Amino acid sequence: MNPLPSLPTLSFGYGTNGLADLRLDDALGLLADLGYDGVGLTLDHMHLDPLAPDLAARTRRLARRLDELGLSVTVETGARYVLDPRRKHGPTLLDSDPDDRARRADLLVRAVRVAADLGAHAVHCFSGITPPGTDEDTAWKRLPDALTPVLDAATAAGVPLAIEPEPGHLLATLADFHRLREALDSPAALGLTLDVGHCQCLEPLPPADCVRAAAPWLRHVQIEDMRRGVHEHLPLGEGEIDFPPVLEALTAVGYRALTVVELPRHSHAGPHFAERSLSFLHRSLPHRTTGRTAHPGSPS
Repeated sequence: MNPLPSLPTLSFGYGTNGLADLRLDDALGLLADLGYDGVGLTLDHMHLDPLAPDLAARTRRLARRLDELGLSVTVETGARYVLDPRRKHGPTLLDSDPDDRARRADLLVRAVRVAADLGAHAVHCFSGITPPGTDEDTAWKRLPDALTPVLDAATAAGVPLAIEPEPGHLLATLADFHRLREALDSPAALGLTLDVGHCQCLEPLPPADCVRAAAPWLRHVQIEDMRRGVHEHLPLGEGEIDFPPVLEALTAVGYRALTVVELPRHSHAGPHFAERSLSFLHRSLPHRTTGRTAHPGSPS
């Protein structure tokens, strides 16, 4: 009997926004020991501060550490208060003040440089919420204009910019992603972050179908559990998502970058949820497809 062909490899990561109580080096060591393939690195004050004067030197040291641990990386930019200590996720690319929009764009350009130095798969970003008093048409004019210098930097660096549809934001759905892509004349540097939980929350298609629909533009994947109509990131297995079809779809479309567990409200027990999440993902695969050696407590 001929052996079954081996399945393409899925690579799993865990987001540092769910390990905010750990020093970055401790978080990376934990993930490597557990058997993760990589890390979703949120640029934030407690880990790699994108506004620190020694950012370049710290990035070089981090690149060496990731290489030592055998971890790949995606750079994420969802830190809550990294730009404004009083306004969550502010300023955004949609703010009425052009200087504020430029501050967010500058953060994303910094993220692109960090990603290039780390050899990252992509840089994640989001549109932001439409500001009070701003009509939707105006917001949709601001977004592509504000992203243009970021896309220029991403193109020059050879690092994809992967924007995430986020519930409650201007760009909330896959359809909104395509509206932005068309407004920008489909630049090669613009890709998509697909959050599997968000698909369950508000997309008309089931999450596995969302994967297939998004495949040509897919540059980054975040994964957690969620319930229909409720934007709450839940540990895997505690919501409504059927995960095996999602992982099968990611494998079938040839997705090769990181699939990153995103549990930003579970940092109080981050090591526990990191171990539990990887075990859950292993169990949800029809065959073992991860590229690293699993933790001894993980199923083979």
